Amino acid sequence: MYNSNVRPETMERITTPELANAFIDEQVKAVREQVGDKKVLLALSGGVDSSVVAALLIKAIGRQLVCVHVNHGLMRKGESEQVIEVFQKGLDANLIYVDATDRFLDLLAGVAEPEKKRKIIGGEFIKVFDEESSKLDGISFLAQGTIYPDILESDGVKAHHNVGGLPEDMEMELVEPVKLLYKDEVRVVGRALGLPANMVDRQPFPGPGLGVRCLGAITRDRLHALREADAILREEFDKNGLAGKVWQYFIAVPDFKSVGVRDGKRYEGWPAIIRAVNTTDAMSATIEEIPYSVLHHITDRITHEVEGINRVLLDLTPKPIGTIEWE
Repeated sequence: MYNSNVRPETMERITTPELANAFIDEQVKAVREQVGDKKVLLALSGGVDSSVVAALLIKAIGRQLVCVHVNHGLMRKGESEQVIEVFQKGLDANLIYVDATDRFLDLLAGVAEPEKKRKIIGGEFIKVFDEESSKLDGISFLAQGTIYPDILESDGVKAHHNVGGLPEDMEMELVEPVKLLYKDEVRVVGRALGLPANMVDRQPFPGPGLGVRCLGAITRDRLHALREADAILREEFDKNGLAGKVWQYFIAVPDFKSVGVRDGKRYEGWPAIIRAVNTTDAMSATIEEIPYSVLHHITDRITHEVEGINRVLLDLTPKPIGTIEWE
């Protein structure tokens, strides 16, 4: 039933712990049958999908799962540290940490075309995993956090994602236990697996990370400004009770500057664009209304605390017509 890439019409929407546990039991059995006594390699980003897959596979095969967290230099502020804290220290995962920041950013230097950026990031990820797996004995499978919207949108809309982005000569067989689930179902399964709330309710983060939010050709100074501005946005949403109300919120920084004034002098800086959307399945999205008092405070903090940014804008476009990400 769960072997195809088409969700059966008879498959009940997972909304309760009971349905989640039935799904978990079914997948644990399926994974054990597929994997046997061999090892599985998982790209553990720390996002909801890969975290739930990790927890599910740890339940099914324990230490046969090897989690690899690659810091590609495009993570949000403090994110890699959090992955290590939660998984290595909290869940006793078999975790390998790879800092590949320079490797990725050097490859991306001067590349402005979004699809090319995605392909470089995705392709380099595969190379890193191939290198890591070659150091390990008996790795036969690659686990992925593919979910159903990825499959539905894999016809050119999401060329960067797990679906369709893998080289044909990749030697490892795929393990994709949540590929027929929508995002809201993945969260229900995560709770049933006992994952902490701050992980299960964590907002989605694209595979290419800040690479698709640092618009155009990525530079280290603009990437740094984006990371700092995004951290301020997340901190203020947490403080003001918006984190639980908004499904996804982030900053995008385009590759152009405008004139501003700082300390009585002309000052050229980038704009920071706030995007805050709500959705249940990622197929469509509505705009969350943010109180102007909060927006004014966020603007004040970003423009005064983040070097290089001198304007803050708000994106009011739903999906459709705009995608959730800018690139």
